[in-house]
Amino acid sequence: MTNLAGNTHGPTALGHWLPAGGSATDSPDSIRAAVGDLRAPVVVVRTDGGFAVARGSVSLDTSGGLRPPLAQPVAAILPPLPPEQLGDPTFLHEHAVRYPYMTGSMANGIGSVEIVEAMSRAGMFGSFGAAGLSLERIGGAIDRLKANLGGAPYCVNLIHSPNEPAHEMSTAELLLKKGVPLVEASAYLDLTPAIVRYRVAGLRGSARGLVVPVNRVIAKVSRVEVATKFLSPPPERILKELVAAGHITQQQATMAARFPVADDVTVEADSGGHTDNRPAITLLPTMLALRDRLQEKFKFANPPRIGLAGGIATPSSVAGAFAMGAAYVVTGSVNQACIESGSSDAVRKMLAEAGQADVIMAPAADMFEMGVKVQVLKRGTMFAMRAQKLYDLYKTYTSWEAIPEPERVQVEKTFFRNTFAEVWKLTRDFWTKREPAQLAKADTDPRHRMALAFRWYLGLSSRWANAGEPGRQLDYQVWCGPAMGAFNEWAKGSFLEVPQGRTVVGVALNLLYGACIVLRRAALRQQGVNLPDECFPLAPRPADELAKQLS
Repeated sequence: MTNLAGNTHGPTALGHWLPAGGSATDSPDSIRAAVGDLRAPVVVVRTDGGFAVARGSVSLDTSGGLRPPLAQPVAAILPPLPPEQLGDPTFLHEHAVRYPYMTGSMANGIGSVEIVEAMSRAGMFGSFGAAGLSLERIGGAIDRLKANLGGAPYCVNLIHSPNEPAHEMSTAELLLKKGVPLVEASAYLDLTPAIVRYRVAGLRGSARGLVVPVNRVIAKVSRVEVATKFLSPPPERILKELVAAGHITQQQATMAARFPVADDVTVEADSGGHTDNRPAITLLPTMLALRDRLQEKFKFANPPRIGLAGGIATPSSVAGAFAMGAAYVVTGSVNQACIESGSSDAVRKMLAEAGQADVIMAPAADMFEMGVKVQVLKRGTMFAMRAQKLYDLYKTYTSWEAIPEPERVQVEKTFFRNTFAEVWKLTRDFWTKREPAQLAKADTDPRHRMALAFRWYLGLSSRWANAGEPGRQLDYQVWCGPAMGAFNEWAKGSFLEVPQGRTVVGVALNLLYGACIVLRRAALRQQGVNLPDECFPLAPRPADELAKQLS
């Protein structure tokens, strides 16, 4: 037999293996097949020539007695590890999914209905990217999802809009009216009446006196102070306000004290879009400890779960998330490059060529005046530099007219490709329909008027990218985190290298399956068995092939 591990004189044997009509084999193909069969246990035995995998009965007697004839010492035992067992089983049960995996919302419909439908049919769920869309488009997407998926799980994004509170509340009202059972709350800096109303308006009392939270919330956060609010009951101040407005009943407000605002909190590490660029390896343990402290304080009947997003792009990162205690994982950037995303082929190509260092922070359109930034693709576009230029002008000057003429000419010629007057006309038309209060403020505040016009450029830049607008590639705003580069490195040389080969389900199944292989390899090492790379099937495989193996 070929010695696959070098020194096999490791720890004391776990027991002995007894052949049952077959012999142990040490061929890399056999070991790879055994490790890759996630629903079957793996027994690794020591032989005179090295390690081998075996099938047959195992005796775990290590008392040192006489070993039976033909028996060989067991070096390691791997129990079955299907992907369903990676996360928290209550996450699977409560959301009616097979795998602890979801795709996060990507604004402007990049997190498309096609993504949500594909994920739901594959035993997972996705979040529809409602942020930045009109109520009509959001409503149409919900109607389609309900018609096509029936009772299957799906999720819709509700984003914090500090500059557009009326639109945020209108979106929450639409979600309630349409009976959306699950929202992903993102970019929140604090709790708002909109998200609390959605959550509490779904509290129902049963005939047995039990309180049932019909409306579930998955909150995506990166800061402890924000996570604390979602992991606690709603504040009394907001509840009183909602009762007074007739949005919830007094009974619902009373019942709300028994539940956290969110059933699940996704810890968002360094990611695309809104991010604080926090490292997952420190952020996740911090949030888990926070959850445990708050659970001890409030003693919820069902403790909220903690998942991880940001940097989830390879089998190793998925395995690491679950090894650190994540209840589920959420992918983002990698899905934007898939064929079902609401982006364009031009953007998918740009993303597929990106490296980990090809990202940069840029001013956010939705929180421009606050100086909030989002992480975007740097390679192939000048959006980040141009957006920063606009923010610098906004901070430096009190109005458009106060900006030196050469600067104004550059903005009109290079960024707007139009006059400021024409841009303001288009901007006014938009806000007349969206939130007229913004125009009332602009009429008395020239700096706010300038900000709204600059936001016209920032807002359209993502739409130009999604549409693949010819001639505007240098202005494309493409939300992207370093996970994209990590995924591209892993996918190199496989069918996933090109955008045409990327589907959200194919990516998800490969990441989940690969994570199980990584964790099985780690378990072997912990038992003193170190096998070469060729023994572990980590190369991407077609989705239908993996789905069949995992069925």
